[in-house]
Amino acid sequence: MSRHTPEILLVTPPYHAGVVESAGSWLPCGLVYIGGALKQAGYGVALYDAMTRFHTLDEVQRTFRDQRPDVVMVSCITATVVDGIEVCRVAKEENPGILTVLGGSHPTFMYEEILREHPEVDLIILDEGEETSVKLMDAWSAGGDLSRVAGIVYREAGLVVKTPRRPFITNLDRLEPAWDLVPWKEYSYRPKPGSTLAVVSSSRGCKEHCSFCSQRLFWNESWRAVSAGRFVNQLERMRRDHGVDVVMLADEIPSLDAVRWEKILDLLIERDLGTAILLETRVDDILRDEKLMPKYRRAGIEHIYVGVEATSQKALDLFKKDLKVEDGKRAIDLMAAHDIVSETSFVMGMPHETKEDMALTIELAKYYNPDMAFFLAITPWPYADLYKDVKDHIATTDYRKYNLVEPIIKPETMTIDEVRQQLFNGFRDFYMNKMKNLHTMPAWKQDFMKTLMHLFMTHSYLRDQMGALMDQMPGHAQGAPGSRPHPVAPQPDWHPHGNPGAVSK
Repeated sequence: MSRHTPEILLVTPPYHAGVVESAGSWLPCGLVYIGGALKQAGYGVALYDAMTRFHTLDEVQRTFRDQRPDVVMVSCITATVVDGIEVCRVAKEENPGILTVLGGSHPTFMYEEILREHPEVDLIILDEGEETSVKLMDAWSAGGDLSRVAGIVYREAGLVVKTPRRPFITNLDRLEPAWDLVPWKEYSYRPKPGSTLAVVSSSRGCKEHCSFCSQRLFWNESWRAVSAGRFVNQLERMRRDHGVDVVMLADEIPSLDAVRWEKILDLLIERDLGTAILLETRVDDILRDEKLMPKYRRAGIEHIYVGVEATSQKALDLFKKDLKVEDGKRAIDLMAAHDIVSETSFVMGMPHETKEDMALTIELAKYYNPDMAFFLAITPWPYADLYKDVKDHIATTDYRKYNLVEPIIKPETMTIDEVRQQLFNGFRDFYMNKMKNLHTMPAWKQDFMKTLMHLFMTHSYLRDQMGALMDQMPGHAQGAPGSRPHPVAPQPDWHPHGNPGAVSK
């Protein structure tokens, strides 16, 4: 192929569920890290974010026709894997000799199913992708022996071959994301007009034991971090070189190491970047940092998601959250006291739950009183611990619906439609209560809530239902501006472009 066209095209599937789109467009952080490793190794690389561009599969195929890559690497999570496989199919239609590669949490765990049923997928990268993708390209481009490449799964003579796992990268400071591949004008935080949004990683891994989550399994209960200085230097360069003024941390638990985390806060305060920071962390880390909360705000942290998940101790114990019910309420109150937007989620739809149980969860969510609450359908990934306990109640195997929006479990005393209605009732009741009490909030939070309602009406999967409610809400939102913190993607396991190093989450 000619030198002006890329050898490798890094692709996101054209999948949408109306979830994260409500807040903005989110760059594929994982692919940017993969791209950096491949570029450093001398390979031609381009980034194609079909998801953010809202391209159809036909447009994806035309892109392959125009760019004629030798290799397509596709980022997938469970909800996007069907469309990721379709991307591989149309790539093969354009060029039967192209190498099609999947990566991420779902392919890492479900590689046998994928390779057995989908011949359009040639190969799967397991776990982290930076080193493996380079070694893979070295072997493939030289016609070498793929069995010598650690961390991959492929077919040979009709059999699925899995090579030894590759150890995790120990020194994350040496990674160089390919930020120059990013078309920055495409990535913006919707509630902040004119903003430039980046998704950045400061750590990898999770040591928690949540039974419904993929992350501690994917990272084998490990945790590593970029050094405080290296991380803050990166944010400073992104602000200077690319105008990035809003950053979402892709980390599961960026604050796990208390000493490192305080060093990050101190450096952010010292540099005074003017960058708004949005993140997810653990309830117990917020409680640990009670005395540091003033530093959070001075460092630019405006919005924090914590996974409360349930309002009963029995459910928290089942989910293995290792928390007490009262801890979530305390963390939310602490964030409110320090002028930080709090966001959380409440998971509903377990087999034993009834309408009355869900109604109680909704009422208790009002008591917890976060600024934002999301009522999510319990979604046991097919490789998570919880799956075996609920598999007899799973109503669909359509992975496109495994997005925390569509109920996939049928409780013993409810229909799927009744679960769906209760999830919406949670949003309706919680936000109507918020809007009825709008006058009691500070002016900046009134603007924030109006902006949030407008986003729900215009850009989320709730737009049809929420739009019908607006006339019932005092001070209803018709696009009110706000310069304070704004909504983050609503669920902990739903970063559409995944964690860095994995080709996807």
